[in-house]
Amino acid sequence: MQLKDRTTERFDPEPSPDCGRCSRLEAFRATNRAANPDWFNRPVPGFGDANARLLIIGLAPGLKGANRTGRPFTGDWAGDLLFATLAKFGFADGAYQARPDDGLRLNDVFITNAVRCVPPQNKPVGAEITNCRPFLAAQIRSMAKLRLLLALGRIAHDSTLSALAEKRSAHAFGHNATHRLEGGLMLVDSYHCSRYNTNTRRLTVDMFEQVFENIRGLLES
Repeated sequence: MQLKDRTTERFDPEPSPDCGRCSRLEAFRATNRAANPDWFNRPVPGFGDANARLLIIGLAPGLKGANRTGRPFTGDWAGDLLFATLAKFGFADGAYQARPDDGLRLNDVFITNAVRCVPPQNKPVGAEITNCRPFLAAQIRSMAKLRLLLALGRIAHDSTLSALAEKRSAHAFGHNATHRLEGGLMLVDSYHCSRYNTNTRRLTVDMFEQVFENIRGLLES
């Protein structure tokens, strides 16, 4: 697909392991590296099928999840729900065991985050989201067969629209909403599959599975 270029600077889909674009996140990584030297503690790369039609965009690595394991959504509750749902709808093979060497394989789906480094309190600030957005745009650009994007939460929704140079005002976030974008891409929204959202019943397993039923239908149409 074609993306509107708004900068002459070129980016790879993944930041460098020592990325210093966000001083607060760089300092937080260093603090965690000192406290937990056996953890990943770097920008977390994407995971899955690079030739996929579906790209899932989360918020950011969890401190004891992807920041520890080095694989998106691996090692925390959000991953338990996400990977079980992917397996149910045929997007994953193998047993998810919350570690990067569990042999889990994704089919026709790739997972990344709007912000690649763990933020304090799991809350990136606006400048950090903006600084990381070129990597998201590069990831989207690299996927030749991409047809559909799933944004987990409003921040992922907004950052994805900005990465695609789409007007946010034309595409309001809504759980299981489908947005038709320029160039034939589709964007589907979901509340984030976090423990907080599931504990408060803002997102139920049934609600999350309905999103993937929608996605399956869109990909098969």
